[in-house]
Amino acid sequence: MDLHLIPGAVASKDEREAIDAAIGSASPARHLLLPALHAAQASAGWVSPGALNHICTRLSVPPAEGFGVASFYAMFATKPRAPRTVHVCDDIACRIKGAEGVCRSLAQKFGAPGQDANGLNGVATWVRSPCLGLCEQAPAALVQRTGESRGDEAMAHVTFEDVVWAVESGDARPPQKTMVPQAESPRDPALRLLRRVGIADPESLDEYRAHGGYVALRKALSLGPERVLREVNDSKLLGRGGAAFPTGRKWEAVARNPARPHYLVCNADESEPGTFKDRVIMEEDPFALVEAMTIAGYATGCEQGYLYIRGEYPKATQRLQNAIGQARARGWLGDNIMGEGVRFDIELRRGAGAYICGEETSLFNSLEGLRGEPRNKPPFPVNAGLFGKPTVVNNVETFANVLDILAHGGPNFAASGTSSSSGTKLFCVSGCVARPGVYEAPFGISLRDVITLAGGVAQGRALRAVLLGGAAGVFVTPDELDMPLTFEGTRAAGATLGSGVIMLFDDRVDLGDILIRIAAFFRDESCGQCVPCRIGTIRQEEALHRLVAARTKGADAGAREVGLINDLAMVMRDASICGLGQTAASAVQSALLKFSVLSPEAH
Repeated sequence: MDLHLIPGAVASKDEREAIDAAIGSASPARHLLLPALHAAQASAGWVSPGALNHICTRLSVPPAEGFGVASFYAMFATKPRAPRTVHVCDDIACRIKGAEGVCRSLAQKFGAPGQDANGLNGVATWVRSPCLGLCEQAPAALVQRTGESRGDEAMAHVTFEDVVWAVESGDARPPQKTMVPQAESPRDPALRLLRRVGIADPESLDEYRAHGGYVALRKALSLGPERVLREVNDSKLLGRGGAAFPTGRKWEAVARNPARPHYLVCNADESEPGTFKDRVIMEEDPFALVEAMTIAGYATGCEQGYLYIRGEYPKATQRLQNAIGQARARGWLGDNIMGEGVRFDIELRRGAGAYICGEETSLFNSLEGLRGEPRNKPPFPVNAGLFGKPTVVNNVETFANVLDILAHGGPNFAASGTSSSSGTKLFCVSGCVARPGVYEAPFGISLRDVITLAGGVAQGRALRAVLLGGAAGVFVTPDELDMPLTFEGTRAAGATLGSGVIMLFDDRVDLGDILIRIAAFFRDESCGQCVPCRIGTIRQEEALHRLVAARTKGADAGAREVGLINDLAMVMRDASICGLGQTAASAVQSALLKFSVLSPEAH
């Protein structure tokens, strides 16, 4: 293949070594493009033309296409960047916890985002970031180091002084603490998905086994694939990623498909603003995810699994790499699992900052070394998913439920929760709340009771609004708090559970500012593939800016903008290829319908 390499661009020795280590001895395989780009970025702080030439030569990918992939992701730089970058989250949860003030102070001290920090001779810079998945510890930041000291580290509860320290020294502080209030004293004995958090060492396979680990896999192997499928079907487990599709039906469709091979994918690209539940499972109980994926692979005839984790989760990435390595070394992964002749293995793939890759077909394209753009459906993944083959794809929380189903039986699982929403649900509670964190509760609990569980509104202030389901969800009023948190209950109320986000806003929060930030998020994260989303998200943000400005101009001016936003929402909902465009206006429309964001006194 004539690749038309970039003239005169040669990779450095360090870049070549890093890229070759990521690719290994594999024959040209485009699906290794994402790991190779990560290696180049970590080595030099950017994907240089020389590094791109070397990657594309090794993988037989035209450099124009390689550049198209590299430029798609926020975490890759295609122009020289300082070897130390501090990403400061300014998204919804961090915004209401003071992140905007931190960013303004950083701009005064170091200059605009993306510029080299004053006096550091190109060594460091800072940038604004969308949600980092640390909403319960807001405001948050991520330190990205390249070169000899390469590595990423998250920061929680940051102040201006903390970020300055990180920019100037490269060190991250203070240390993170996983926020699971129910696991603290007095511990909630009803915990199921979170039962090992705070008890078992997440880096020890022996500790995991001592607390019930690998009992479910042993039982699955004794039951056989057909019985495992029956138990999952009997459990009535619905997917926890937002679509609520029956997990058993999905698994059966792949298991019965005669095409081979089958693939299994764990969607751990948890990028919905306000969402952090999957991060907690991966950080605090990583072996559980590995075991559950192994059971799913066995039941559906998959021999290869991919765990696609968002790039902004360094701690979860490290712990999952450790868990996969220990499981493989003990014979719980590989060619002969538990000596039963069963083959299944997991490869961890790291995303690079693209919300759209949480959409399953975008994720497949990313894994295959393509731009993370969604595909048209049908065909559906159970028929033509990863590499065009039958594919099981579930998110972290869905897989985590499989262990309980196998341990206690599908009918037992179905008896918990409600008849249409079985089991327990993880809720991500953040914002203006007394005890932010991940909470586990049976389906059917009311929104009011979850908020009470989390200590109510912080400082006893008045509750103004609740964002349910994340940036792609809806706003609800204090009058709607008795809504049952089930798939059917939220649908009946015109809301959605989405990814389990419950974000509280008190009477001091400017909802107009929050809506503009939500609109900016969707504008920035749109992949641009389809016109309704690419243009609609831009026009929505512009209309919201005018709407907020109309606070001083009267209701007529505001009414025109609301009408335009509603028209844009209809077009995006009806004509966008994927869920990003289809839901980009959901939260905005719900807020405009229920709250007076035009009033200057509204905040």
